[in-house]
Amino acid sequence: MSYAILHRLVLIPYRQNINFAIYRKVENVFMFFQEKITIPIAYSVNMNLKKRPIWKNKSVVGEEVSLIPGAWIIKALATAEQYNLESLEIGLLNQQLYIPHKICTSTNHTPFSLPSAKKEQHDLIEKAIDWALMHGMCMRSKTNFNKNMLQFAPFILLPSPFPRKEFEKACSIQTILNILIHKVAHDYNFLKETLQETIKVDNFTKKLFDIYETVYNEGFMQKISLGLLRSDLMLDTSCAKENEYRKHIPYCCWKQVEINTIASGFGWLGPASTQLHRFVLQELGYKDQLSNLPENNTLGELCTAMIEAWKLYGNSQAIILFIVEDVSYNICDQRFHEFEIRKQNPDIKVIRRTLTDMITLSKLGFNKELIVEDYVVSVVYYRCGYEPGQYHTEKEWDVRLLIERSVAIKCPSIQYHLAGTKKVQQALAKPGIVAKFLKDEKNIMNIKEIFTGLYTLDFDEHGDIAIEMGIQNPEQFVLKPQREGGCNNVYGTDIKKFLLYIKDKQERAAWILMDKIIPPIHLNYMIRPESHNYLGPKELVSELGIFGVIIADDKNIYVNKKAGHMLRTKLATANEGGVATGLGACDSPLLID
Repeated sequence: MSYAILHRLVLIPYRQNINFAIYRKVENVFMFFQEKITIPIAYSVNMNLKKRPIWKNKSVVGEEVSLIPGAWIIKALATAEQYNLESLEIGLLNQQLYIPHKICTSTNHTPFSLPSAKKEQHDLIEKAIDWALMHGMCMRSKTNFNKNMLQFAPFILLPSPFPRKEFEKACSIQTILNILIHKVAHDYNFLKETLQETIKVDNFTKKLFDIYETVYNEGFMQKISLGLLRSDLMLDTSCAKENEYRKHIPYCCWKQVEINTIASGFGWLGPASTQLHRFVLQELGYKDQLSNLPENNTLGELCTAMIEAWKLYGNSQAIILFIVEDVSYNICDQRFHEFEIRKQNPDIKVIRRTLTDMITLSKLGFNKELIVEDYVVSVVYYRCGYEPGQYHTEKEWDVRLLIERSVAIKCPSIQYHLAGTKKVQQALAKPGIVAKFLKDEKNIMNIKEIFTGLYTLDFDEHGDIAIEMGIQNPEQFVLKPQREGGCNNVYGTDIKKFLLYIKDKQERAAWILMDKIIPPIHLNYMIRPESHNYLGPKELVSELGIFGVIIADDKNIYVNKKAGHMLRTKLATANEGGVATGLGACDSPLLID
């Protein structure tokens, strides 16, 4: 055994209200053959930021110092060698060493091996690229845009490992999340109270809320809403769990990043990634692993839901309207929805129009039908409208209000849109709030377990505490506005600068602070159209999205189901990871036990 492979030892904190080791890198290479080796670590109470220890000359000011025996280092080294790791995360709890499950170690190699010859590797990658191109796993280029040209969407060459139990848990509670969002969306007082400070300083959210308040006071002409939701989550290495012998063991669980209620993308690119990985694994001779790639029919499920909403509207001549961006880069993901609807029901016509198009093309009929050109619209499916730049003038806002006043079924309705804001997400994480909407204790606990720390920045005592937390320890948090579409969050040292700037300004109420989730790192190959240097694995992290479908009104739930999944993967060093924004890559989960 060579001790040199462990050049870094990371002591990770656990957030489950236990005293645990803080982050600490040990740069030395430890000589495992010595009889006793010690490393100083410090304990600090979870989230008690005023008691964070200060490291100085290998001693800790005002904190207890514990020592790790050399035998534990030997165990860590042996584990690192067993899995061929360059680094290892370990935790210290109750004076015992625990090494997480393989998926939760600091760096994991993919469980598959590529051909050793570079030419064979190159051939495999070229085949995968061609498969993506030939099967519509594509996007339009943002840097060299031509609406008549496509390039393959960035993808991960091999499926990324994901704990089976955590995947199944995420799938099993999606219908509960659907119900939660639906009930939140139908609680006017909760939405108003939750967003009252935000709408004072965030004009975009205010305009959405003004539309909601208008149609609420007038009375909703269409009470049925269609929700095509996606709950995004990341594995968190900071979990701890008790085993059957009542001992704490490291456990890689997942935490919710956000829930998307408008323009939830990857309905096609998610299943396409699964199909691509089935092809790649067969090329490599890993047919026995195909059963560990979960079935994924997101596209079919989402389109079936739109067709069900079309049926509920009750007019066989009515069309489905897609509201799209002025320029659609993620065109395949959108068009495949249209083609799938036609495949499932050839009698349904789908048209695509922008908000700006709708200014001159749309009107309300005698019975509040939404009429676009000469078509009566049954279902409006938004693939834009989630950020301010998509409303060029007040006239686009007038269109949004016009649509909400119509009897067309909206996806999402304005209340579903508001229920997906970050501020509502933060409010739901407060003690006792989920129980207002869900009655089953097991369901309540299942939902509460997925929340990470979420903190208000309102002008009150809680907001002041959160501001100081973010300033003192910016690396532990993510700062989020009320926006969708990626590239809006603030990270790292920029959090401190930004919070110092808005600390005494009303606009801080437009943001929330969230605990930064620490996902496990794995090694894989990222294939991007602008890069030709594909060889050599990169350190990556992944984000799983579980789709859900709900069709309901204030009294009845017509459809409520899970609707597939997607996986996005990015470089471990990247903050944002959107594929459509050019920062991540399409992926799919390989379930491991």
